[in-house]
Amino acid sequence: MTVHQDNLVAASERYSATFNKGHLALPPAKKYLVLTCMDARLDPAAAFGIELGDAHVIRNAGASAVDALRSIIISEQLLGTTEILLVKHTGCGMLTFTNEQAYEIVGKNLGTEALEELKAKNLDFLPFPHLEEAVKKDVEFLKATKLVPDSVEISGWVYEVETGKTRRVV
Repeated sequence: MTVHQDNLVAASERYSATFNKGHLALPPAKKYLVLTCMDARLDPAAAFGIELGDAHVIRNAGASAVDALRSIIISEQLLGTTEILLVKHTGCGMLTFTNEQAYEIVGKNLGTEALEELKAKNLDFLPFPHLEEAVKKDVEFLKATKLVPDSVEISGWVYEVETGKTRRVV
């Protein structure tokens, strides 16, 4: 096993030794979801006050609403959430490249066959050049789609990795 697998096993043993939350219901108790980035510098539970069982937390590169739509629909339609807090962050890697650059890197690192597969899938890495505009664009996307009911409250935020503070954008 790798060092990370060993760590998972050891942490699981410690966690499960005192675990007493197995009774929590499947739907999130507070009926909301947080869509945020997968960035390792962001701890959604600690930063946003989320207790176990309170909310769904959806994480992906850049906190992309487009990428998270499948999970958002499941959260709302099957599990009853009624609010979305979309939280992007300063210093996000999605601010540092374009689709063209990502395609070039894949071709360089993984070869021609991988690049051709990527092109065939027409994958959009969903980078963005401006943080606040990206927050607004994703909130607008969620408000415009018929797959998210108008009754769902949607807000957009920026978490500052430098300070740990979160500020509302929209």
